[in-house]
Amino acid sequence: MASLNVGDKAPDFTLPSAEGKEISLKELRGKRVVLYFYPKDDTSGCTKEACSFRDNIARVRKKGAEVIGISADSVKSHQKFTEKYNLPFRLLSDEQKEVVKAYNVWKEKSMYGRKYMGIERTTFIIDEKGNVAHIFPKVKVDGHTDEVLQKL
Repeated sequence: MASLNVGDKAPDFTLPSAEGKEISLKELRGKRVVLYFYPKDDTSGCTKEACSFRDNIARVRKKGAEVIGISADSVKSHQKFTEKYNLPFRLLSDEQKEVVKAYNVWKEKSMYGRKYMGIERTTFIIDEKGNVAHIFPKVKVDGHTDEVLQKL
């Protein structure tokens, strides 16, 4: 799978949201989209990242952008995660892993010497025309929302 670069057309997708609605990237044209890929609902780093976006959502929206989170968790898992932390943005379920592969964030990872496939925490800013405006690879959660806000 080829890497995406700034200026590339963002791969379109349609995925189910925690609310049970199908959401497609095409519907969001005309807005900037902070598209963040994360490994797993309700784990420490992912919760911290989601809550940081939640706590700064007014600042993101003031800049004309929408936040969307994607992981390979189920819609039901996303519903619980959204309710537990009162997340004011949509989480999309990519159980088939088609979108994580299209965005080249499905990678071999290693923990405690064990190799496995998983989502590499990555954020894309998609511009109003549907092009990749900025990429944050291998995101470190602390300070990430501020980095995103600076680039919006």
